[in-house]
Amino acid sequence: MSAVSPSRRMSHLDVLESEAIHIMREAAGERSKLALLFSGGKDSAVVLHLATKAFWPERLPFPMLHVDTGHNFPEVIEFRDATARRLGERLIVREVEASILRGTVKLARPAASRNGAQSVTLLEAVEEFGFDALIGGARRDEEKARAKERIFSHRDEFGAWNPKAQRAELWSLYNARINPGENMRVFPLSNWTERDVWAYIGREGIALPSIYFAHKRDVVRREGLLMPVTILTPPRQGEEIEKLSVRFRTVGDITGTCPVASTAETVEEILAETEVAELSERGATRMDDRVNEAAMERRKREGYF
Repeated sequence: MSAVSPSRRMSHLDVLESEAIHIMREAAGERSKLALLFSGGKDSAVVLHLATKAFWPERLPFPMLHVDTGHNFPEVIEFRDATARRLGERLIVREVEASILRGTVKLARPAASRNGAQSVTLLEAVEEFGFDALIGGARRDEEKARAKERIFSHRDEFGAWNPKAQRAELWSLYNARINPGENMRVFPLSNWTERDVWAYIGREGIALPSIYFAHKRDVVRREGLLMPVTILTPPRQGEEIEKLSVRFRTVGDITGTCPVASTAETVEEILAETEVAELSERGATRMDDRVNEAAMERRKREGYF
């Protein structure tokens, strides 16, 4: 047997893409009622792009699902809706605000971050539609709790994640079996890094919300981060508003998501910044995760993505 020609060897991104496509096809083959979590963020945009490749030329065999906090950046919501229209795919949106009105979500104060409250609304959507698996864009390099995650992550009948109850995944063999009422979360980007995501976005020409690229925005300096000035996050007494060139590394609830100072207007410039970044994207931009390092693991145990 002749050796594989160097020109035909798969690149690093080719290997990651192939693995992610295999994972999604495996999930679709093993589970009967799936949804793809799509927030309009960069990771979910990559997962959606991979899904269209995995099942082309057919349409996606599952709907897109977004749990909307009601406090999302408008650019992201506009991108979410435009993407669903462009692809002609079904988009299901369930809102934390509706859970608040039902009384299933109670916030400590009206302006509190709604990131954690998404768990309740997500589990309500799982029950409403009978989903037995959800495909998400979480990566292991995001923060500590994510690093404990399996690619096929088992959740119990209450939607809770128990790290001691996860299945082994030796030799890329995935166990998708669940009992009635249980759920599986599937993470095709588990082995990707932030740099891999941006390199793939550049290679594939994947569209993103404009706030991922450098733009001028009013911010205040708070707890070592740049807090965007909005109706939901007004400046506090003594804080000085500055208009700086910033971009978002991740997007989420406005009340807890901060941009970073940046002049990067292209994918290539963002990749250069990513190479020298010392903090993970959540550690550098998510106020609620930074204040409480155990926040993500607690939310995952409660049913979070």
